[in-house]
Amino acid sequence: MPIERIHHVAYRCKDAKQTVEWYGKYLGMNFILAIAEDQVPSTKAPDPYMHVFLDAGAGNVLAFFELPNSPAMGRDQNTPEWVQHIAFKVGSVDELEQIKARLQADGIEVVGLTDHTIFKSIYFFDPNGHRLELAADTATPKMAKDLDEVKWAMLNEWAQTKRAPKHAAWMHESEFKH
Repeated sequence: MPIERIHHVAYRCKDAKQTVEWYGKYLGMNFILAIAEDQVPSTKAPDPYMHVFLDAGAGNVLAFFELPNSPAMGRDQNTPEWVQHIAFKVGSVDELEQIKARLQADGIEVVGLTDHTIFKSIYFFDPNGHRLELAADTATPKMAKDLDEVKWAMLNEWAQTKRAPKHAAWMHESEFKH
């Protein structure tokens, strides 16, 4: 039974309408579906919600729940803020720079352009406090092949040592010569 794709990924939001409008304005995501219930279908718990779905491109769907009767949203205090994020692919570094300028023009703080060697990215937060990343691929076929060849060795070494393996240290060298 192979997985075909992710059907949707769901997160919580503070305000469904604000979230739909924000993702439309800044990331060009179309609003494709709304579901609202007074009772949770899976558990039958009485908990009204608004569930909105956004087109994240290429069959990917990003969804949010607004839960007005639940305590205010929080985050995992034991996980650094930079770890949990949603990353979206854009077509080019030029697009990345244009989006960054538009976000900053509206007062949204943006970190980056960060050069990860195989892609460049920017980071910022949506109005719900979710960290977002936009990434533009820059890898060459040789880079992709070299990384593919060491992935299992890196994972196995990490599982044993819990130290960063150096199989792909070339990605972080200041003078990239690959």
